[in-house]
Amino acid sequence: MTDNSARLDHVVLWVRDPVAAADFYEKAVGLEPMRVTEFAAGKASFPSVRLNEETIFDLAPLSMAERMTMVPGAADSAGHPVNHVCLSLREDDFDALRARLEERDIPVSDLTYDSFGARGKAKRSFYFRDPDGNVFEARHYE
Repeated sequence: MTDNSARLDHVVLWVRDPVAAADFYEKAVGLEPMRVTEFAAGKASFPSVRLNEETIFDLAPLSMAERMTMVPGAADSAGHPVNHVCLSLREDDFDALRARLEERDIPVSDLTYDSFGARGKAKRSFYFRDPDGNVFEARHYE
């Protein structure tokens, strides 16, 4: 990729309880929480978790839906289904994520092999859901 290529900045996930969601993403998925204290104190509209140095997941409370007025119908997006979000990890991080999820009795799918993605065929992948029903795929290419 070149420095001027398009990149994913953030994904907004609708969640029932942003603090609980941040806790899940920190402890089960291993992502760094951001602005949780500020959100709890009423100083931020929502917390986030950092996926990598360029990308975050915003954990938007469902109550924000009524304020989504940037385009007609945007308020109806709360709970709108997205098929899934895929996380590409290094092999050791992939194995650690699966182990953390299993330790917490979070259901994970069977492993799949050679699934096509942005970087070609992934060696292994699996799926899991967060407490709000968002579906994630985890994969590694190496």
